[in-house]
Amino acid sequence: MLLSSSSYFIFLVGVFLLYWPLARMRVAALGVILLANYFFYAKWDLVYLLLIPAASSLDFLIGLGLQASQSPRVRRLLVAASVVLNVGLLAVLRYVPVAPVALPLTLSFYVFQALTYTIDLYRGDAPGTRSYLAHLAAVSFFPTTLAGPITRVSSLISQFEKRKALDSADGSRALFLIGVGLMKKLLIADYLSSNLVNRVFDFPTLYTGAETLIAVYAYALQIYYDFSGYSDIAMGSALLLGIRLPANFNQPYAAENLADFWRRWHISLSNWLRDYLYFSLPGKRVKVLSYANLAITMILGGLWHGASWNFVIWGALHGAGLVCVRLWQTHSGSSRAQGAGRYVNMVVTFHFVAFAWIFFRAPDFDAAMAILGRIASLTASFANISGPLALVLAIGILAHYTPKKWFDWSLAFYVRAPFYAQAAALALLTLGLQNVVATGAAPFIYTKF
Repeated sequence: MLLSSSSYFIFLVGVFLLYWPLARMRVAALGVILLANYFFYAKWDLVYLLLIPAASSLDFLIGLGLQASQSPRVRRLLVAASVVLNVGLLAVLRYVPVAPVALPLTLSFYVFQALTYTIDLYRGDAPGTRSYLAHLAAVSFFPTTLAGPITRVSSLISQFEKRKALDSADGSRALFLIGVGLMKKLLIADYLSSNLVNRVFDFPTLYTGAETLIAVYAYALQIYYDFSGYSDIAMGSALLLGIRLPANFNQPYAAENLADFWRRWHISLSNWLRDYLYFSLPGKRVKVLSYANLAITMILGGLWHGASWNFVIWGALHGAGLVCVRLWQTHSGSSRAQGAGRYVNMVVTFHFVAFAWIFFRAPDFDAAMAILGRIASLTASFANISGPLALVLAIGILAHYTPKKWFDWSLAFYVRAPFYAQAAALALLTLGLQNVVATGAAPFIYTKF
């Protein structure tokens, strides 16, 4: 059940109508959330109704042990058991055949979210819970299941515990985010994918160097609008239930360096890798080892996307780039350029990220080399760049670099509008997307990781 499908929104409306009449009754409200979570998993495959409750229950028991024990040795054993359990689950689902047909979800984002609870308890960074129901509901919260935003379980539990009433302003913000997410996904990401990116990356020799370069730029836009569109829909879905998820994107292609890029791109994963992987590696106080740990973190982040040399190269490129940025900042004593240098840095950073995206998107190393070879041929023709495609590319670029305050103003304007104006805007959006949806929305890119 994709978050851009009509069946998902029917499901979401059903959860909304069940949840709010019971929202002031804690156990009943948590029961609705948990039922929705497990129904969502079951729509993908019934086997998840065995895997998720079993893994969540073990983590809950480990959490109780961490809350009860003060012994460093026992606490280390408990948190190690949680890491082995969750990483093992991820490894089995991703790399070991467990059924005649591969399971559709590898549960990467479930695993990352689940580990925030036990690791936070071990470190003393967040309080635990003795509510089995609250833990089960938080760790498997359905809007975050497929591709995040990765949310600390303790944050979700604390929000579930608060008694709340339906807020019309939050409802309006939720609908606005969902509408924006659908436009990003269906009008930009899917259009660029089907009309240029897939064709060029599948058959690069059929296109000129200029067309291939434009396809690389188009993929940079596609993956941003695809993933940020998912995040907007997830955040809007959660907000309809009174739950706030962390922001996941902040104009990443306006970054001035790679460190800045990772503060803007997939923010919840960047924070997870920093807080739960990088800070867990030894030698943080030794400068040389801290640089090595930075590279290791990014390589492991690349491997998480898949057991492919392309993902290793992608992670290694970003790791090496981050080390260079840190070395430069340490040497110069400054983290930001001034004046025109800031914009030069933005252009250089974007092109480095776009170059690395080639290895991320290409099916294998040879295909990535073929893409680079076509670009290096310097052949120029734009026969395959149609007017509508150029228009969508321009819209994608302009929308990305639109000042954030314009988005905030649009959101505030929508929230203040009367309900019938909000309904009319949604109806017009639905009509505008009807032809696109009729052809079928493509799966979100990050749901396969």
